[in-house]
Amino acid sequence: MAKFILVAISAAVHGRDDEYNAWYDAEHSHDICALPGVQSCRRFGAAPQSPNTAPAPYLALYEVETDDPAGLIDELKRRAISGEIRRSDTLDRSAAQLWLYQER
Repeated sequence: MAKFILVAISAAVHGRDDEYNAWYDAEHSHDICALPGVQSCRRFGAAPQSPNTAPAPYLALYEVETDDPAGLIDELKRRAISGEIRRSDTLDRSAAQLWLYQER
């Protein structure tokens, strides 16, 4: 089975970081981890000591094992559209981005 990292960057709506982080930790990361093949989630906040400006203040790394990465992304989209992946108005949607990297 191939191994991947799903990389997600995001930000909270201005002034709502505490609510955003509570939602992400209690709901969103669990919703993503419920996808077939998603093994775990680790979250990080941008460190002020970074030599470059982070594109968003929050980073999540999801470990994935699948032989169908396109199917995983399709299922993620399907669940987001259907509401199975719960959304929050604390998420700044303009800052949210995803990348999928395959282990070499």
